[in-house]
Amino acid sequence: MAEAADFQGTSPSPARRWLRRTGAVLAGTPLLTGLLQLPAASPAEAAAPAAPRAASDDGSVAVSVDSLTPGAPAEGDTVTVSGTVTNKGKKTVTDASVGLRVGSLLDTRSSIDTVAKNSDDIGSPVGAEIDDKYTEKFSKLTPGVSQPYTISVPADELDLGQDGVYDLSVTLTGETSDQPWEQTLGVRHTFLPWQPDEADAKTKTTFMWPLISTVHMTAETGSDEEQTPVFHDDELAEEISPGGRLDRMVTLGKDLDVTWVIDPDLLASVEAMTTRYEIPGENADDKNAVGGHQAVAKRWLTEVQKAVADKEVVALPFGDPDLASLAHHGTSVTGSLRHLKEATDVAAGTVESILHVTASTDFAWPVEGAVDPSIIKVSTSAGADKVITRGDTFEGGRDLTYTPTAPRPIGGGTTAVVADARLSTVFDGDMTRASASTQAVQRFLAQSLTLALQTDRPRSVVIAPQRTPSAAQAQTMAEAIGALQDSTWSQPQDLTAAAKSKPDPDAGTEVPPASAYPKSLRKQELPRSAFEQIARTQDKLDRFKVILSNPSRVVTPFGRALNRGMAASWRGRPAEAAIYRSGVETYLDTLSSQVRLIEKSDTKLSGRSATIPVTVQNNLVQGVEHLVLRLTSTNPTRLEIDGNAYEEQPIAVSGGHSQSVKFTTNANANGRATVVAQLYTQDGRPYGQPVTFDVKVTEITATVMLVIGGGVLLLVLAGFRMYTQRKRAAARQAEEREQENAADAADADAGDAKNPEASERRPTQESAPDTREDAPEQPSDPAPDTAPESADPSGTGERVDR
Repeated sequence: MAEAADFQGTSPSPARRWLRRTGAVLAGTPLLTGLLQLPAASPAEAAAPAAPRAASDDGSVAVSVDSLTPGAPAEGDTVTVSGTVTNKGKKTVTDASVGLRVGSLLDTRSSIDTVAKNSDDIGSPVGAEIDDKYTEKFSKLTPGVSQPYTISVPADELDLGQDGVYDLSVTLTGETSDQPWEQTLGVRHTFLPWQPDEADAKTKTTFMWPLISTVHMTAETGSDEEQTPVFHDDELAEEISPGGRLDRMVTLGKDLDVTWVIDPDLLASVEAMTTRYEIPGENADDKNAVGGHQAVAKRWLTEVQKAVADKEVVALPFGDPDLASLAHHGTSVTGSLRHLKEATDVAAGTVESILHVTASTDFAWPVEGAVDPSIIKVSTSAGADKVITRGDTFEGGRDLTYTPTAPRPIGGGTTAVVADARLSTVFDGDMTRASASTQAVQRFLAQSLTLALQTDRPRSVVIAPQRTPSAAQAQTMAEAIGALQDSTWSQPQDLTAAAKSKPDPDAGTEVPPASAYPKSLRKQELPRSAFEQIARTQDKLDRFKVILSNPSRVVTPFGRALNRGMAASWRGRPAEAAIYRSGVETYLDTLSSQVRLIEKSDTKLSGRSATIPVTVQNNLVQGVEHLVLRLTSTNPTRLEIDGNAYEEQPIAVSGGHSQSVKFTTNANANGRATVVAQLYTQDGRPYGQPVTFDVKVTEITATVMLVIGGGVLLLVLAGFRMYTQRKRAAARQAEEREQENAADAADADAGDAKNPEASERRPTQESAPDTREDAPEQPSDPAPDTAPESADPSGTGERVDR
């Protein structure tokens, strides 16, 4: 072999071969002497075939383990390992063989980490190969080509000993043209948990199953009665659609013994999608983009209701606020803790109204379980008395050789529920590759069994994975939990029960100092400016809501939007977070500006007193009230408002209407006076922008008043003279008619004396008036009180007395 490895393409001379062999013998003599002094090998090691040496070009073949079933075998099971081998070198591999090797017992959790870190290192030690009949052979492996393999072997053939975790290696051996001897060209280390019998004291394991998403809803709602919600994207529809991330979380979680940890904002957002919703900028005619996922939303909520019907549900504060950011940057901003309290208060009600289950709000979950005293204080300020932390950021205890139980009393009636760091982070990373997923499952089972074998003390272990697992990560988690539930060393437990279990007296209870908080997490926190903007928006909302006839239409959507503005999901996305918060504030400003004063031009005042109208416009869909309109004169010595420097009048305007308010003014001198109109809330705070205009006062002189008075007096005298003249004329006419009537009567009496018979035949005026229409009118007939009505129009020039 040494000759073959000398120089490629050359044939060494006999003299050179003799010198090399002689040197090899002399060099090997001391080594041989040392070996003779070593103790004899055990029979098992002597019987095991020696592992082939590794190739000089390490790892020229990539070996993957895409499936290992069962993950934790029992006696009588058959272990099946499948995957692929890929020649990533430049030489064809011949006489290749894939086999299984069982290595040493990994009895510590750190040793499992070491093997996982070097899982493809062909320099790492491997055990003896199982019987040659449990191998798969390939005549050749072409460069760049992958070949699948599957090996099944009875568990009894693995020759496993005591309970524990074993290093199970899949190796590929073969030859290349430039190294024509059997050698290890690739390896993949994984883990094989082995405990066939039921444990006397099983570890109680709690797995938190998070149902959390990012922020999708805006503060904006439609002006219709239903207040159509507005989403800034349609990504939530993709997540809850069949095959989506959240759809997979529900489908997989419903068959697992887990504790559901839910952000109520997610439920509220999906419920809002069950009716019509809008997305700004989208084509309103495209039903798939705007309001087209109602059926998907209803189906998903129904599935969630079924999944959590008999499971424990923990409700996070609405919007899943970033507790660490709030503790480090928000507590110095007035009102920030108020938002956390409101988010906690609405959490349980939101979950119950949508899922019809009672959720616990006793738990706080800082990002990645990292805490310090300020985070603990903020976490419990809204009523939670249990804080979920993680072992890699929390004190472990006094040199413990085992992992202590989860609950740790930390004072003030607060319990730190310390999740196991290794089990909680094993599913991080890309799980879309089958090999990565299988390795994560086996590593999870290995860590769980090794933890269980550490001590006989009863313990509760909590697993808090990443907040928003991908669909592939969720699939891997489900496989691991399913295998653990079928194991002999673990049993499921609810989170509340785990928090109430008896603490380990030797476990550490000291909260890490602020200096120990991970710098990588601190860099992702929301800045102080974010909480200042939220506080500014809340102040504007407080001023706006007091004038509304139906404030809930505004308070509820904006209140929830402010909760979303401090969500933990904004970590790592500072630009998007700033845009969202600014959008909430800008929209509130837009609504507030719909109630305003109409601009006025300069006004002229001719006289000592007059009224000035000021108009208030309300373009909202609801009415406004509890407003006061104040008109103020900046120069009251020249112009007074109702005898004072200013006057106030209450205002109430219906939705979509305007109202004008009149103010009485009094001028004391000529000139220009500036007047300011301003709306105020009932508590005296200015509302909206003021309207300023000038009033030019023109005083009326005494001479003009004298002329006008004289003219009025002449008009009165002329009218009186006309009245007296008409009265005198009427009296003369009456006297003349009486004289004429008297003369006619005298003439009639003289005629009757000459002809008595005619006098008897003629009826008197009182006894027999002639009522015929064609009877001639007698001069002596009295004038009727009311003229007879006629449908004909009056003749030209006809005079009608009224």
